[in-house]
Amino acid sequence: MIETERLILKPLTYDQLVKYTKCDNSLEEELNLHGTSRKISSELKEALEQTILPNVADKTKNYLYSTLWTAISKAENKMIGDLCIVGEPNADGEIEIGYGTYEQFQGKGFMTEIVGGIIEWTKTQQIVKAIIASTDKTNTASFKVLEKNSFIKIGETETLFNWKVGINNTEK
Repeated sequence: MIETERLILKPLTYDQLVKYTKCDNSLEEELNLHGTSRKISSELKEALEQTILPNVADKTKNYLYSTLWTAISKAENKMIGDLCIVGEPNADGEIEIGYGTYEQFQGKGFMTEIVGGIIEWTKTQQIVKAIIASTDKTNTASFKVLEKNSFIKIGETETLFNWKVGINNTEK
């Protein structure tokens, strides 16, 4: 679990991910949170079914690098968004992140805080040397989140900007 000024970031277990996918507030009940009217995008649904759930179920992998980290507003006691690390670090010690804020919580700086919280956590993970992310070129809010967290643009495709931030690890 990671705590920031306004948020708690909680990595979800396999059983919690299954409840998350139902969008029936069963996960919120388990976590003693107020219900939300969150919806899962088709991209996230596909990622959950094809990658996230199978990777979290794989006991040979560290689930923290595959699961959704749900962000909980301390003030509202509600889930407000999610961040996912897309697998364990590669040979260069890089992890990739993807993220999203629920619609009613967008534009309040929460995602900047969530990404900052994950950066602080990765500083305690000796194997992580950098975080990478990709944003749609039209998603200004998403790349502002990365810029505010010191990511630099390292490349682009026809539709995406690619970003990276180095991590200065500390001994734990």
